[in-house]
Amino acid sequence: MENGRRFGWLWGAYGTSALGTWLAFGAFPLIAIQVLHAGPAKVAALSSVGALVGAAVAVPLGPWVEFRRKRPVLIGMDLVRFAALLTIPAAFALGVLSFVQLLVVSVVVAAADITFRAASGAYLKTLLPAEDLLVANARFESTAWTTTIIGPPLGGAAIGLLGPVATVVADAVSYLLSALGIRAMGGQEPRPERRKAAGLRAGDLLDGWRHILADATLRPLFFNTALFNGLVMATDALLAVLMLGQLGFAPWQYGLAFAVPAIGGLLGSRLARPLVVRFGQHRILVVAGVLRAIWPVGLAFVGPGTGGLLLVMGVEFGLIFCCGVFNPVHATYRLERTSTDRVSRTLSAWSVTTKVSTALLTAGWGVLGTLLGPRPAIGLAGVLLLATPLLLPRRAAAPLTAELEPAARRT
Repeated sequence: MENGRRFGWLWGAYGTSALGTWLAFGAFPLIAIQVLHAGPAKVAALSSVGALVGAAVAVPLGPWVEFRRKRPVLIGMDLVRFAALLTIPAAFALGVLSFVQLLVVSVVVAAADITFRAASGAYLKTLLPAEDLLVANARFESTAWTTTIIGPPLGGAAIGLLGPVATVVADAVSYLLSALGIRAMGGQEPRPERRKAAGLRAGDLLDGWRHILADATLRPLFFNTALFNGLVMATDALLAVLMLGQLGFAPWQYGLAFAVPAIGGLLGSRLARPLVVRFGQHRILVVAGVLRAIWPVGLAFVGPGTGGLLLVMGVEFGLIFCCGVFNPVHATYRLERTSTDRVSRTLSAWSVTTKVSTALLTAGWGVLGTLLGPRPAIGLAGVLLLATPLLLPRRAAAPLTAELEPAARRT
C-alpha cells in the first residue's frame, strides 16, 4: 500500500512534467525564428546539435547515477531543467537572449532528460514488484498520450496570446512541481552497494552497451527501437513540408492530423496488460512490433483535401495505437531482462543511442528530402521500416536468468 502511494506521487510528477513539455512543444524553434530571427540552418541545429551534444554529456551520467540513490537524482534533474529553462524568460526580459543560450539550454535539458529517464526506470524497479511493472509502464504510456492530446492545443493558444516564452515558463514550472511531487513521496531508499574500486573508470561508460549487446534478446530489440524511432521521427519534418507546402493544408489541419490519432496511443496503452495476460508478453511484443512497422509507408500516398487529411489521420492512428501497445510491454521487458544494479547504465545507453540515431537519421532524411523531394524520401523511410520487425526477438526469454544476477553482483 505504501509503495502504491509513492508510485502515485511518481506518476503524478511524470504527468505534470509531460504536460509542461507538450505545452512548450515547438517553443524553442519559434523563439529562434520570431525573437532571434534565426534562419533554417540555425533552427535545424537547435534540435539536432542540442540532442547530439546532450546525449554525449549524458554518457558518463549513467554510471554515475547507478551507485547513488535514485530519488535525489530525480529531484536534482528536475531542478536542473527548471533552472535552465528559467534562464530563457529571464534573459528575454533583460533583452540579452541569444541563440547560443538557446543551444546551451537545449543541451542541458537533453542531458537531464536522459539521466532522469535512466534514474526513474531504476527507481521504478526497486519500488514495485515485478508483476506490477507492466501496469505502471502502461499508466506512464497512457499519460504520455493524454498530455500529447491536450498539451499542444493549449500551448498553441498560449503562444498566440502570450508568445512562445510564456510556454517555456510553464514548462519550467512543471519541472519544479515534479520535483516537489517526488520530494513528497517520502519513504526510505537503500543506498546501492558501491564497488570496491573508487571513482569512475573509463570502461564504466560502456557498461550499459555491453549488457545490451551481450543479451541475445535485448540486442535485437535495441537495434529495432533505435532504427524504428529514428526513421519515424526523420519523416516528421518532411511530412510537414509536404502537407503545409505542396499540398496546401492549413496549420490547424496539420495539427488536427496528429492530435486526434494520439487517442490511439491512449487506447493501446490501456489494452497492453490485458493482451499480455491473454496472449503472453513475447507474442504481444512481436505482433505489436510488426504491426507498427506497416503503417508509415502509407504516408507517401497522402494527397490534398479531406481524403488526404483522413489518410494521414488513419495511418497515424494505426501507428500510434500499435506503439501504445508496444511501448509499455517493451519497457517492462527491458527492465525484466536487466539486473537492478545495471538498470541506470542500460537505460542511459539506450536513450543516448536512440537520441543520436534519431538526430543523424533526421539530418540524413533532410538531405534526401532536398535531393529527391519529400514524398519519395517519406516512402523510402516507410519501406525501410517494413524491415525493422526482422530485428525483434525471435523467441521468448526468462525475465532474468539465474546466471545474470550473480554476474551483475560481481561487477
